[in-house]
Amino acid sequence: MTLLLLIRHGTNDWVHGRLAGWTPGVHLNDEGRAQAAALSERLGDLPIAAIYTSPLERCVETAAAIAEPRGLQLRLVEQIGEVRYGEWQGAELKELYKHELWPGVQHYPSGTRFPNGETLGEAQMRMVQALDRLRALHPEQIIAVVSHADIIKLAIAYYVGMHIDLFQRLVINPASLTAIAFERMGPRLLAFNETGSLAHLRPKPASTAATEQPAEGAAVATPTPSAESPAAGNGEGPLPEVEHLEQEHV
Repeated sequence: MTLLLLIRHGTNDWVHGRLAGWTPGVHLNDEGRAQAAALSERLGDLPIAAIYTSPLERCVETAAAIAEPRGLQLRLVEQIGEVRYGEWQGAELKELYKHELWPGVQHYPSGTRFPNGETLGEAQMRMVQALDRLRALHPEQIIAVVSHADIIKLAIAYYVGMHIDLFQRLVINPASLTAIAFERMGPRLLAFNETGSLAHLRPKPASTAATEQPAEGAAVATPTPSAESPAAGNGEGPLPEVEHLEQEHV
């Protein structure tokens, strides 16, 4: 049995305001760094054999918080990177809600293509193919994969047998962990969107609940503008130093 840990990166200043996509220089903020450190502690003494990460800074920084205390090297895999949002990348979510393609993204993601980008179906297939190759390298081991909300949701939908057009029903919070065991009889979902806290279940004040968006990606269930302003800058500083940093191709 291979145990796959799917981890979303921690919070950054683009969450809730803009669609970061593959925009370079989007780093974890103070909250995100604290989330990554807390996640590393929650993982405790789990015998993680390898850590693979999206090459984007917010994922590398989250993965480094897990890898460094364990003496593990980071392995960058482009195929597990964010959805290619094309012309939508960098746009404010409150503007994207008005786009003619928005209903398709919400209700027909399998067949809706982002302008000059990919479809969510294409993103799902590249993610699943990459994960299947990675877990084949680690039979009977635990591996961690640090990636992004939409692409993790797409992978979960595939492995649990959910049609891609329903994947918007899933929620993946920053620095959350989802665990899937691959057994002889197929994949088993052992943990979902685990954050070590139930704070996200508390009712929000009406003024906040009406405006807050759950993720930085296009997978937002309610077309209401975000109350949070977009980031004024691109990050909090350089990437953490990682002694062994490799580019992996699968």
